[in-house]
Amino acid sequence: MTIYRIALIGFGGVNRALAELIATKNDRWERELGFRLQIVGVSDLHLGSVISPNGLDAATLVTANFPKGGFGQLSGGSPQADNEGIIKTAPADIVVEATFTNPHDGEPAISHCRWALQAGKHVVTTNKGPVAIAGRELKSLAKSNGVRFEYEGSVMSGTPVLRLAEKTLAGAEVTRFEGILNGTSNFVLGRMESGLDFDSAVQEAQRLGYAEADPTSDVEGFDVRLKVVILANELLGANLKPEQVTCTGISGLSAADVSQAAQTNSRWKLIGSATRAADGSITASVSPRRLALEHPLATVNGAANAVSLNTELLGPVTITGPGAGRIETAYALLSDIVAIHAGGSSAPAKEAA
Repeated sequence: MTIYRIALIGFGGVNRALAELIATKNDRWERELGFRLQIVGVSDLHLGSVISPNGLDAATLVTANFPKGGFGQLSGGSPQADNEGIIKTAPADIVVEATFTNPHDGEPAISHCRWALQAGKHVVTTNKGPVAIAGRELKSLAKSNGVRFEYEGSVMSGTPVLRLAEKTLAGAEVTRFEGILNGTSNFVLGRMESGLDFDSAVQEAQRLGYAEADPTSDVEGFDVRLKVVILANELLGANLKPEQVTCTGISGLSAADVSQAAQTNSRWKLIGSATRAADGSITASVSPRRLALEHPLATVNGAANAVSLNTELLGPVTITGPGAGRIETAYALLSDIVAIHAGGSSAPAKEAA
C-alpha cells in the first residue's frame, strides 16, 4: 500500500473538500485503490501556511475555525501564505494546485505548477489557466522530470471528459466538439426562459452561489474560452491560445430573444466549439446559439455541463454531468491521483510500513 504525501496550494472550497474526503475516505481508498493520502503542507492567502513532514490531521484542518492567519497557530505554521516555499520544500509527492484562475496570464498558478514539476513532484490541478495558457510547456516539463501533470477537473469539474475521450474513445477519431461548459451562463439562460430579465437572472445566480460577485468571466464567455482551448488542444491536437478563439457572451441577449426562441421550439445556449478541418486547421469559438429542442445539448438545464464529441467511427457522443461543485471538483483531483497511481512514474512515494 502506498502513501502519497500531498501539498495543498489554496485552501478554498475545492482543496477543503479534498481534505474532507481524506478525513472520511482514506481507509476505503486504501482498500479499493491501494493508496492513502497524507497532507504534509498547505498554503492559503487567508489562512497562512504550514508544513508537517509527519502529516497534518485532515479533519482538524476542515473543522477548526481558523481565523485569518490561523495556520500560524500550528506547529510548523506561519500566518503568511508561502506558496513557493510550500511547493519547493514540503516533503510532498504531489502538489494540488487549486488557486483562482487568472484568464489573462495564468499566474501565479503557472509558476506554482512549474516550481513543483521542476522539483520532481506530480501536479494535479483544477485550474484552467495553466492548462490553457501553458499546457504544452508544463506537460513537457513533467515528462522531462519523470512526473505527471494532470488536470481532469479543468473542464467539467468531476465529469471525466478528458480522460474518457483519451482512454475510452481512443481510435474513434474526434473531429469536432460543441459543449455547454459554464453552469452559471446556462442557469441564467434558463431563468430568462422562465421570464426573468438578464440582470435579475444574474442576481439570482449570485444569491444561489452559482455566480461570483463579478460574473463577467461566466456571462461574457471568458471561462468557456479557456475550456475550449483545453479541449481543442487535447482532443483535436491543436495548439491554440485563448486569444485565437472568437468569444461572444450572453449579455447581449434580451428576454424577448429568449421568449421568441421558446415559441419556435428552440432555446438559446452558450456554446463553446472547435472543429478540425481536413487540412488539419482548427477553428474555435464561443457564442450564444439557438438550438432546436431535438439537439442533444438543448435539454441540458440548470448548472449542468455537457459536451458532444463528433467522431468518425461512432458519430456524436454526448457526455453530461456536473460542471461545478466542491465535492465534484475534489473528485476530479482524486481521479488524477488515481491515474498517477495506475500509471506509475519515476517520482517516489512513501510505502507504508
